[in-house]
Amino acid sequence: MKTRIAILGAGRWGTHLVRNFGEHPDADLVAVVDPHSERLAALRERLNLKADVIWATAWEEVRTSTEIDAVVIATPAVTHYPLIQDALERGYHVLAEKPLTLKVAECLELCRLAQQQQRQLMVDHTYLFHPAVIRGKTVVQSGCLGELRYGYATRTNLGPVRQDVDALWDLAIHDIAIFNTWLEQLPIQVQAIGKVWLNRNGKNQETRPQKDNEELSNSSLFTSQGLADFVQVTLTYPTGFSALIHLCWLNPDKQRRLGVVGSRGTLIFDEMQNDAPLILQHGYFEQNGDSFNPVDQRREVLDIEPAEPLKLVCDRFLDSLQCTPSELVSSAWVGAQLVQILSCLSQSLKQGGHPVPVPLLPILSD
Repeated sequence: MKTRIAILGAGRWGTHLVRNFGEHPDADLVAVVDPHSERLAALRERLNLKADVIWATAWEEVRTSTEIDAVVIATPAVTHYPLIQDALERGYHVLAEKPLTLKVAECLELCRLAQQQQRQLMVDHTYLFHPAVIRGKTVVQSGCLGELRYGYATRTNLGPVRQDVDALWDLAIHDIAIFNTWLEQLPIQVQAIGKVWLNRNGKNQETRPQKDNEELSNSSLFTSQGLADFVQVTLTYPTGFSALIHLCWLNPDKQRRLGVVGSRGTLIFDEMQNDAPLILQHGYFEQNGDSFNPVDQRREVLDIEPAEPLKLVCDRFLDSLQCTPSELVSSAWVGAQLVQILSCLSQSLKQGGHPVPVPLLPILSD
């Protein structure tokens, strides 16, 4: 039996979700909701969807329908919490675009609600389903890199400039998710520094340091002023491994590159290299007295399975509704952990780069 789907949000990412679920053999796309009627009209004309799809401009028009099994949410992050809460309370399964919400407490509440309602709540962390990331995890865990030393990532482009979140919340979540997955660890301490250029006053200013006793408030970040366009992140993991992430949405040098450096080589995921996105760069030093001589320097292109990551997300979500998996790769708890890390990074950013410990989240038992 097909899963009946309603999709909320028909923007850039929502369009891809509509296409995927509209074409999926196990899904029945029932409704698409977006406040912009012209956007709905354009999407309806562009995609070859079945004639009886409901095109609505408000969630209230379809939320009480008995023809819906699951809701896919691709709306601005600030709207996630009330929409997900309402969908779960109405008995719908939910797939939500990242981040799950903007506050840790809200994430935990939604995790508990999903468990109480016995409904799946999954977050669309698409990179966790990218074939290169999946293959990369097996490489890192195989030990072929030797002793893991540090990681680095760069995520830059000329926009899109967000009005609801800063570059940290918009971009960092992808690379943090990859590092966490490859290392099979969560960071225990984080730091972030940033700059703001594209604010209303047009001033080149550093983000305002926050006093130690000042309560972290996400709302202060989500205005048209004071949103960091450039952020540098440092993640520290329990083993001492550190990862450095460079984020910017006003750099025309588009990069999507991540590496893990070990004592015997470096694994590189470069999304911009379509023909060879995953590279194992071999090489290490042999010591001869006071000299260190590089040896075994060679470049190995790793094969990956061709697949659209978002399609794999949709596959996994639909599969999870038929038989509850013991561990969902991108569960609500994974989403909550990432929001916890981002919240701590926001605190560090407000404090001018002061190191902030990352507390463990209380995981709800069955």
